[in-house]
Amino acid sequence: MAAPSPGPREVLALSPEAECKAPTSRSGRRGLLWRLRDKQLRLGLFEISPGHELHQLACMMQAGLWAATQVSMDQPPRGFELGTLAGPAFAWLRHSLGLAEEDYQAALGPGGPYLQFLSTSKSKASFFLSHDQRFFLKTQQRREVRTLLAHLPRYVQHLQRHPHSLLARLLGVHSLRVARGKKKYFIIMQSVFYPAGRISERYDIKGCEVSRWVEPASTGSPLVLVLKDRNFQGKTIGLAGPQRSWLLRQLELDTAFLRELNLLDYSLLMALQHLQEDERGPGSSLVFCTVRSVQGLQSPDEPGAQNRRLLPDGPNALHILDGPEQRYFLGLVDLATVYGLRKRLEHLWKTLRYPNRTFSTVSPTLYAHRLCQWVETHTE
Repeated sequence: MAAPSPGPREVLALSPEAECKAPTSRSGRRGLLWRLRDKQLRLGLFEISPGHELHQLACMMQAGLWAATQVSMDQPPRGFELGTLAGPAFAWLRHSLGLAEEDYQAALGPGGPYLQFLSTSKSKASFFLSHDQRFFLKTQQRREVRTLLAHLPRYVQHLQRHPHSLLARLLGVHSLRVARGKKKYFIIMQSVFYPAGRISERYDIKGCEVSRWVEPASTGSPLVLVLKDRNFQGKTIGLAGPQRSWLLRQLELDTAFLRELNLLDYSLLMALQHLQEDERGPGSSLVFCTVRSVQGLQSPDEPGAQNRRLLPDGPNALHILDGPEQRYFLGLVDLATVYGLRKRLEHLWKTLRYPNRTFSTVSPTLYAHRLCQWVETHTE
């Protein structure tokens, strides 16, 4: 199947006055005790409510995404522009994942406030979650968006060939401009850490040591922190034999693809969740599920080349891998950093700055090899 064309750029004009005139939800009328309980249930995620520094931006994103999915509007608002980039291609991707447009609209629209978490990333990006925590939104620089769109046809083809890939599932790319201000860009993707209710630990793995430590939250703290490579020292990913073999092979396939695109600095997101008694054991929650996967290409000359596996019978199955004791949420994210002149110069500087130490700015070949080696060393 041929990859869909990225398609035209669509623009909607919306007004600042209308940006927060979303349908009033019950959250706006809840009392103090309910709000405190709600925040506690969200385990350290912060509701972007009036007064929050990102509230205006979040409101415009919500209103713009809602308007972008409507067939018609009685009073199209004005004042800011939301652009939809490669709309047909991402609509096809959402459909291929079995994602209903109604669910997508409801989660990203103004039905509930977006959530913010404290990121340990060094980038200046802003990070959001939809109110149900199913979708992840992140602001991007223009060059990153150009890279994503340039690679979009090959990204789709890779998911067709390997429907159980670990690559994060991108669902949309948009631009946002208020009046004559500078454009902001943001992406939408399926959250790797969903459903998050019982997740106990989260990690961002790059396979190196420089700047790969995060001071853990104090015992009893509600903060949700994403830890890094050095925080995982002394720990292992416990998988049964076939699951471990599948993971190592799929990571090899995915990183080889990213290497071909000349990309580096991506991360393997990983979260841990302790399995309950009724979730353990062979076949307890597994079905051969392809409905939520991208349709795979037929490869009669390459039996097994798609590297399919048994998927858990539940939401977000493509990013979930069960071991004997733990459930692991796994996904490759941040797929837009090219090893160009700027990164090559950064590599030279870090070579002098950190002699005999491993850091993230290396050639795509070494980066891919090192990440695969890290996972192989830390799995059993």
